[in-house]
Amino acid sequence: MSSSATTIVRDRQLTAVGIVGFAATMAIAAQIAIPIPGTPVPFTLQPLAVVLAGLWLGPVAGATSMVLYLLAGAVGLPVFSPIGAPGVLRLIGPTGGYLLATPAAAAIAGLVGRRFPAFAGRMLASFLGIAMLYVGGVMQLELLTGSLSRAAALGSTPFILADLGKVVVAAIISPARANRPPA
Repeated sequence: MSSSATTIVRDRQLTAVGIVGFAATMAIAAQIAIPIPGTPVPFTLQPLAVVLAGLWLGPVAGATSMVLYLLAGAVGLPVFSPIGAPGVLRLIGPTGGYLLATPAAAAIAGLVGRRFPAFAGRMLASFLGIAMLYVGGVMQLELLTGSLSRAAALGSTPFILADLGKVVVAAIISPARANRPPA
């Protein structure tokens, strides 16, 4: 086997490990769930895990890790936050929009982070990834409450400051990878 073929096989193996690893990271981040009075959405570390998946793995592998996480939860594995309905029912409940937005959020973070690998670019990537989670979450809450203003009050306002902190943390601990091939 040639050196380049060995490198490709090793890169694919590392990517597969990364996909499974970030799906597991999401499951762990979901278990750290703090109920917030007045909202059905708990505080978790999941937004941080989502954007890190995109920043570390790239847009495709990052999104794939989130799809794997969603599939594991939908079939009933205990990977979702302990607050809420089990299995696939979680995807149609108050936090379902955030969950369903995770593949897109990881892809956005990965795309922007790859295009702008400097610290400021990784900050932007993290911010846009988390913003995508807000879009999905607030849209689902609007469907459930019938009010966009109520949905925003329940699903974004209580979390903005903490999520801005997650943006900074993600930018600090993510790698600057401008020359990696798309994954």
